[in-house]
Amino acid sequence: MPPGLPFPALDPTPLFEHFRGVYATELLTAAVAHLRLFEILGGGSLSSAALQAKLNIARRPFVVLTTALRAMDVLQVKDDSWSLTPLAREHLIAGGPHFVGDYIGLAAESPGVKEMVERLRTNRPAGATADDGGAAFIFRDGLESAMERESSARHLTLALAGRAKNVAPHLANVVDLSQAQLLLDVGGGTGIYSIGLLLRYPHLKAIVFDRPEVLKIAAEFATQHGVADRLTCQPGDMFADALPTGADAILLSNILHDWDEPQCAELVNRCAAALQPLGQLLIHDVFLNDELDGPLPTALYSAALFTLTEGRAYSAAEYRQWLVAAGLQPHAVQPTLIHCGVLAGSKP
Repeated sequence: MPPGLPFPALDPTPLFEHFRGVYATELLTAAVAHLRLFEILGGGSLSSAALQAKLNIARRPFVVLTTALRAMDVLQVKDDSWSLTPLAREHLIAGGPHFVGDYIGLAAESPGVKEMVERLRTNRPAGATADDGGAAFIFRDGLESAMERESSARHLTLALAGRAKNVAPHLANVVDLSQAQLLLDVGGGTGIYSIGLLLRYPHLKAIVFDRPEVLKIAAEFATQHGVADRLTCQPGDMFADALPTGADAILLSNILHDWDEPQCAELVNRCAAALQPLGQLLIHDVFLNDELDGPLPTALYSAALFTLTEGRAYSAAEYRQWLVAAGLQPHAVQPTLIHCGVLAGSKP
C-alpha cells in the first residue's frame, strides 16, 4: 500500500445511512400530510410544471422531494408525466381498503417534519430568512455564517472532518496526480483531502483556499501530518476573490452540493479558468442517479444538504453538463467511500 493517511478498518457507510434515515420519515410525512402529493396525483398524472405548481414549491425542493419519493418507489415519471406507483396507489390514497396515510400522518406535527415542510415551502436553509438572515454550514458574501465565528467554525469544521478522515485515503488512492505539481483545494476546510494527496505524492504541493477561521485548523492538521512545508493556507471567498493560479489540479471536495445550480456552474467555470492547460478539475462528491430516481441513501443525504445549505445532491449528468460548458472533458466517476466518488474534468 502506498504511503498516506490510514484507511479505516471497517466501512462506516452504514452509520451514515442510519443517521440520515430520519429524512425518509420527514419527506414521506411531508408529502402525505402537508403537501398532499398523493391526493393531488390520485386524480391523474401531471407534468413537472403542473405538479410543482400544485405543490407550490420551487425547483430545488421539488427535485429533492421527488428524487426521494422515486427512490422509495411511491412516485414515477415518464415523458414528463408524473404518476403514483402501484405501491402508492394501494396504500397512500385515502379511502382505499389498505390506506396507511393516516398512520404516516401521526408524525405530521413532529418538529422534524414541520421543519422539513418549512424548508420545502420557503426553499431556504435552516437559519436563513427572507433577507438572508444567516446559515450554519456555508459562506457567501452578505450572508451571516457560523463559519466566520471562531468557536462555531472550529466545531463545525472538526465535525465535518469526521467523515473526511475516512474518505480522504480512498480519494488519494484513486486520483492520479503523478504528473501534477500544484493542487488547489477550493473550500478545502481542514485540508485533510489535500494532506492525503500530499502524503500519497511526495513531489506535490497544495494550496487550501477557504475562510480564515477554517484555515487555522488546516494549518494545525498540516503540521500534525508533517506536510506544513508543502501546504499553503490562503484565505479568500471562492465566489468573490480571484482563485490562485498555476494549479494543474483543482479539487472541489463536497463543495458544490452546498450551492444551487447557478452557483455550481459559476464555480466550475471559475475553477476551469484558473486551471493550467492539461490540468484536471476533480469534483469529489456524492452522485444521484442520472435519472434522479435514487439511490435512496444519496437522496436522503440530498435532503440533509437541502435543509442546511443552499444546495442539494446532484447527478453525474448534471456535473458533466457544467464541466462541458466550462470547456472541460469529463471522465468516469471513480468511487471512494460513504457514497462518494470523484469525477474528473480535464482541460485541453
